[in-house]
Amino acid sequence: MSRSSVKGPYVDEKLLIKVGRLNSAGKKEPIRTWARASQIAPEFVSHRFMVHNGKNFLEVFVTEDMVGHRLGEFAPTRTFRGHGQVVKRTLEKT
Repeated sequence: MSRSSVKGPYVDEKLLIKVGRLNSAGKKEPIRTWARASQIAPEFVSHRFMVHNGKNFLEVFVTEDMVGHRLGEFAPTRTFRGHGQVVKRTLEKT
């Protein structure tokens, strides 16, 4: 279910403040965040975010194609270890 168009997109205010600070200072250091639900605003383009996945922080570089998506979409929380192992069985002759 999408967010109401009257309310507008959810963008974490702290992230907007931090990005504004970095833009005014001319720095490009990564921003650590736990706000996985925050949508990516156009101001975030060409910035790096360290998004928490529940265990570590994963680096996400924001491009124009990511605008409108959530930060959490680019930091997966589960590790796929593969399907069941195929075991080759040998027949023993007696």
